[in-house]
Amino acid sequence: MDEEYDVIVLGTGLKECILSGLLSVDGLKVLHMDRNDYYGGESTSLNLIQLWKRFRGDDKPPPHLGASRDYNIDMNPKFIMANGNLVRVLIHTDVTKYLSFKAVDGSYVFNKSKVHKVPSNDMEALKSPLMGIFEKRRARKFFIYVQNYNESDPKTHEGMDLTRVTTKELIAKYGLDDNTIDFIGHALALHRDDRYLSEPALDTVKRMKLYAESLARFQGGSPYIYPLYGLGELPQAFARLSAVYGGTYMLNKPECKVEFDDEGKVVGVTSEGETAKCKKVVCDPSYLPGKVRKVGRVARAIAIMSHPIPSTDESHSVQIILPQKQLGRKSDMYLFCCSYTHNVAPKGKFIAFVSTEAETDQPAIELKPGIDLLGPVDEIFFDIYDRYEPVNECTLDNCFISTSYDATTHFESTVDDVLNMYTLITGKVIDLSVDLSAASAAEE
Repeated sequence: MDEEYDVIVLGTGLKECILSGLLSVDGLKVLHMDRNDYYGGESTSLNLIQLWKRFRGDDKPPPHLGASRDYNIDMNPKFIMANGNLVRVLIHTDVTKYLSFKAVDGSYVFNKSKVHKVPSNDMEALKSPLMGIFEKRRARKFFIYVQNYNESDPKTHEGMDLTRVTTKELIAKYGLDDNTIDFIGHALALHRDDRYLSEPALDTVKRMKLYAESLARFQGGSPYIYPLYGLGELPQAFARLSAVYGGTYMLNKPECKVEFDDEGKVVGVTSEGETAKCKKVVCDPSYLPGKVRKVGRVARAIAIMSHPIPSTDESHSVQIILPQKQLGRKSDMYLFCCSYTHNVAPKGKFIAFVSTEAETDQPAIELKPGIDLLGPVDEIFFDIYDRYEPVNECTLDNCFISTSYDATTHFESTVDDVLNMYTLITGKVIDLSVDLSAASAAEE
């Protein structure tokens, strides 16, 4: 332990593992420690016995649910956008060789008390029951504008500067109604609330393009992919990457106390009486509680079921977004469902999650609109956890702290945090212009 490292990473959550992988590839000497005896931190995967222990104490799971080891229940389930930044990071680091992906069957949106497939291009817009006949034509024109839009080609801009024009102004030009705006903003552009309407439209247009390009990638029913055996595979894959490049891993290290010099700069980490010296520390909020503040809470329900979610065309893996306006809430609600086809449960079993930014202290009542869409459940668990973000000045103390995982069921916000942290730590911007076809073989 008494060696000196460039960076010590505390916690093996997905964000921390991606960073330790990236920093090891850059040639930095990395030590990675976790107080737990398992990988994944808050983004770990549990088998049935571990799930029961976490939520039901000493009770044992009923035998009719099948073998415990056949379950890989992600504590922070999120789908991966096929052309998104996480896939680019996986290809950039060659971690794809440790993982197998499978496309996700469907992407849906809750609108006027019903579940609808998200129309994602001009042709699907024409078929969608979400809109009336005249609205379909207007939406189709808007989709074509977005599909043709190219930031570096002013001819595609139709005289609008999307760095200045707000999303609201752009959409008004096409005369779309509130209903259509709702599913475009929340289910295609994946905004978490309605603030985007008063922000420059470029971000929304880019998000819509990412969705459409990701959808086209696998010709499936959704733009998402998901690893076989669940997300618990991801931190371990990045841990292997780090080890290949000389990173050192230590699990089950109690206390992990960060040490500072007189100026408040980090100098090392102490565990079990030994101190490892370092120049920088990367960690999740739980390792430096004095340098973070609580910014919210996530309420979630975890359900084990014996059927797919109704009204989703028998999809074995699916995301449903319930936009805030449809529920009279301040933030969106998310449904995530995965099954034995992704090897996360025994044959015939489905795992569903309902999550949202908590606005009350009663998750069971607050999550009801989402839970009502599930149909009968075999078992259901409720949970509420705090969300933290760093408040320290990392240039002064050399501590780089990740933000807690949000309620979303996709990875876009998570990867943005990782890429920002990478730039703060190294002063470099990671080049993600990779050959996306490099990841296609494993996904079949």
